[in-house]
Amino acid sequence: MRVAESSVTPSPQLNSGRIAQAFTRCDLEGSRALIAFLTAGDPSPDRTVSLIGALERGGSDIIELGVPFSDPIADGPVIQRASERALRSGTTVRKVLRIVEELRRTSQIPVVAFSYLNPVLRYGFERFAADAASVGVDGALLTDLNIEEAAGYVSEMNASGLDCVFLVTQTTPQERIARIAGHCGGFVYAVSRAGVTGVRSSIASDAVPLLRRTRRATSLPVAIGFGLSQRRHMEEVAPFAEGAVVGSAFVRLIEEHSRDESLEARLEALAREFKRGLDWSPASDAAVGR
Repeated sequence: MRVAESSVTPSPQLNSGRIAQAFTRCDLEGSRALIAFLTAGDPSPDRTVSLIGALERGGSDIIELGVPFSDPIADGPVIQRASERALRSGTTVRKVLRIVEELRRTSQIPVVAFSYLNPVLRYGFERFAADAASVGVDGALLTDLNIEEAAGYVSEMNASGLDCVFLVTQTTPQERIARIAGHCGGFVYAVSRAGVTGVRSSIASDAVPLLRRTRRATSLPVAIGFGLSQRRHMEEVAPFAEGAVVGSAFVRLIEEHSRDESLEARLEALAREFKRGLDWSPASDAAVGR
């Protein structure tokens, strides 16, 4: 099913919620935000809240909670396998929302639902926005939804007080970066490299120029993701971005130790290592371009 094309008017950039507060706190503490991704329901829905708790104890500032999908075209093999495991365990959009509802009994960490368009479209934009807001989701990123076709989605999300996060890439023209950023709330997600998610040995050479171009287009925080998997990657992007998204490194750890009672401790330790790499000094504001 294709979303009807329509013009999208700029949305209010919702800057008073948990996502904005997390970036503000990091700024005051002299750090960049660690945005940790994991797939809801992997290895089982019953364990996801515990895994989020471990990431939070390790210093993660925002959680990207992946909605499993059968055709995750933007994801590499590690997250593809996680989606397959989560789907086999019976994880649906509704179950993802129930996980957040359970999380909110013990944690106020910001949660961004990371999904492809199809599951949310089938659930219904209005219903998704209302239900997500009611359980404590803070925003969402639909990775394959073009801004030109996002009017209905953006309208329903804004009506429920939820942030819309959109992607910009190295191939996005400057005018389009400005347009996309104008419809974001919470932060703008800069894709560090062409291709799919996954563990990489180095940061793409185009990553920093993209961050600088995005910074010129918005006053929102800019977070960078896709391929960040080592502490030194955190250190490399910290002078240029307000946040770093780590996904495959965490998901791979979950895959390798899903039956291990020490999984939570391992996740906590890995998150702490990444967070330490995101320390920064006020002098690096000049690099960001403020």
